[in-house]
Amino acid sequence: MLTLTDNASTIVKTITLQTAGTEDAGLRITSPEPSSTDLSVAVATAPEPTDAVVESSGARIFVDENAAVMLDDKILDAEVDEAGAVRFAIGTQP
Repeated sequence: MLTLTDNASTIVKTITLQTAGTEDAGLRITSPEPSSTDLSVAVATAPEPTDAVVESSGARIFVDENAAVMLDDKILDAEVDEAGAVRFAIGTQP
């Protein structure tokens, strides 16, 4: 199952609270098909019925069925650059 670094948890919580205005919101990660490495990320107020929900230190990530295949053994990291832009990175869990 996907895990989050402490930085990713903090940034996800901040983004979702500022954008959706509720702590129940999360980032939804989707993929067009199970074999694809293309991922999309958007703020969502709630998970879709078939999404896996990953919670870490109050941050919520909703992972669709297709993306879950690729992200099963991954870790999500995030950082904010000097201009305030958020950059997400996916790595393999140790």
